[in-house]
Amino acid sequence: MSASVSTSEAYDRCEAITRAQAANFYYGIRLLPRERRRAMSAAYAFARRIDDIGDGELPHDRKLALLQQSAEQLAKLERTGAPPRGEPDDPVLVALADAHRRFSLPAGALGELIEGVRMDVEGVSYERFEELELYCRRVAGAIGRVCLAIFVKRPAAAQDQDRLEALADDLGVALQLTNILRDVREDAENGRVYLPAEDLRRFGVVPDGGMAASARLLAARAAEQGDSLGELVRFEAERAEQWFERGLPLLGLLDRRSAACVAAMAGIYHRLLHRIEQDPERALRTRTSLSGREKVLVALRSIAGGRA
Repeated sequence: MSASVSTSEAYDRCEAITRAQAANFYYGIRLLPRERRRAMSAAYAFARRIDDIGDGELPHDRKLALLQQSAEQLAKLERTGAPPRGEPDDPVLVALADAHRRFSLPAGALGELIEGVRMDVEGVSYERFEELELYCRRVAGAIGRVCLAIFVKRPAAAQDQDRLEALADDLGVALQLTNILRDVREDAENGRVYLPAEDLRRFGVVPDGGMAASARLLAARAAEQGDSLGELVRFEAERAEQWFERGLPLLGLLDRRSAACVAAMAGIYHRLLHRIEQDPERALRTRTSLSGREKVLVALRSIAGGRA
């Protein structure tokens, strides 16, 4: 049996995961003090594990079993403040348990992420935007609430905390919508459609049909570069822009370094959104991204207190 991993080793592993797999996220959290940066890395590493289950090649039932196992591990960790018994050598759970103790991470938030990924595995589709909004709040807004616990040292008054969480949720929706628009063609080719069915019909992109049929049609339309799909992407980008405007006031309620961290992460995604909105046809041909130099510029501007 392997020896228990130390807390320091566990955090090192989580930071390595974050650095390797989440360039956009890491550009933001590297601006934080060490203790908070490491806690953010632990939360990311757990979220990455959940996402990998959902996006992997395992059979449907095996994915659901692993998500259930992760949910049970998380519930025990939140209840006891320690890694589940039998998991002393799991660096992600060891680091997350320590972060949970240090920062009083909100119970249930990461569990909502698991439920969001479960929706992916079950092939849930979205008729109206309000249904997609629920998904976005589960997979991104929940992470925002975890981040708040790490950023805000002292408990706020109840009404202030409610406002902070609402703004974090709104910003999470903006980030997730940007992710969805960046990956429209790739998701469709993999059999997934996130755009609301009512919008697909409104713009004449995909008629009524099940998930598989809609995904095939959407992938074909993306390859054809039809005007209607470009118009739909621009429409959804304008909607995401409204969510950024709703969520970005969060920056003014955080301390300087936390605000810089959020501004860097949000700024990178905001630039991606602008690029998609300006040329949706190009965004459908190739995955939109920023260069390392652009990300550095966004981070530097966030440090100076400006929006990117």
